Amino acid sequence: MYNKILKGKKGIIFGALDENSIAWKVSERVWEEGGDIVLTNTPVALRMGNIDHLASKIDCPVIPADATSLNDLEELVESAVSHFGGKLDFILHSIGMSVNVRKGKEYTDLNYEWMKKGWDISAVTFHKLMQVLYKKDSMNEWGSIIALTYIAAQRTFPNYNDMADNKAYLESIARSFGYFMGKDKNVRVNTISQSPTITTAGQGVKGLEGFLKYAQKTSPLGNASAKECADYVVMMFSDYTKKVTLQNLFHDGGFSSVGVSQEIIDFLEKK
Repeated sequence: MYNKILKGKKGIIFGALDENSIAWKVSERVWEEGGDIVLTNTPVALRMGNIDHLASKIDCPVIPADATSLNDLEELVESAVSHFGGKLDFILHSIGMSVNVRKGKEYTDLNYEWMKKGWDISAVTFHKLMQVLYKKDSMNEWGSIIALTYIAAQRTFPNYNDMADNKAYLESIARSFGYFMGKDKNVRVNTISQSPTITTAGQGVKGLEGFLKYAQKTSPLGNASAKECADYVVMMFSDYTKKVTLQNLFHDGGFSSVGVSQEIIDFLEKK
C-alpha cells in the first residue's frame, strides 16, 4: 500500500545505473509514491548500464548529461522543465567516482590529475547543478535537493581514499549553497550519509566487505539497505520535511553515534 505522498511532484534523479544503484531504488520508490521523474546519467554510463529498463518500468524519459559540463546541465534542466511543463520539486544527486580508487592508487601516492577529476565528478557537480537551478529559477518553492554522502567525510576509513575528501567537500557545498537556495528560493538542501552499501560504484572500494561487517556489528539497528535509503529520500522529498535544510542526515542504523559496540568488544576479547 503506497500513500502517494509525492503525487504531483516532479524532478530529476542522477546516477541510476543498474538494479544495485541507490538512485535506481529511489526512482522506483518515487514513482510508487506518485512522483514524476526524468532520469539522467553520462552517455558512457547509459551505455554500460540498463537504465532503459528502469525508464520503461516507471514510464519516464532518459536525458543524457555529463554533470561536469555546465552546458549539459543547462540543457538537462531546460529539457526537464519543458517535459514537465513547469518547475521541479526534487533533485537527487547520486554521483561519485574516484579514478585513484579505480586504478588502485593508495592515498599516500595519489595521482593529482585523477584526484581533481574525481573531485569534480563527486563534489563540484553538486555546486554546478545548484548554480544552474538557482540562475534559471527552476525549482518550486519548498522543493528538496538531496545528495548522497558517507561518514568517511567525518571519520577516517583508510581504503575510502580521496573519496572521503570529495564527500567532505560535497557536504560543505550543500551547506553553503543550501543557504542561498533557502534564503532566496525557499528550497531545502540536505545530504544523506548512508550505511556502507554494495553498489556497482562502491564495489571498487577495497575492503568494502569489512566495512559492511564492522558497521553491522556496530550499528544498534544494523546497516540500512538501499531500499530503506530510498524510503528516507522519499520522505525528504515530501512536504513532511519542509523545514529541514542544511543538514547532513545519518541514515546508518545508529552507527554514527556509537563509539564501540559490546559485540565488537566481545569479538576482540576472544582474540
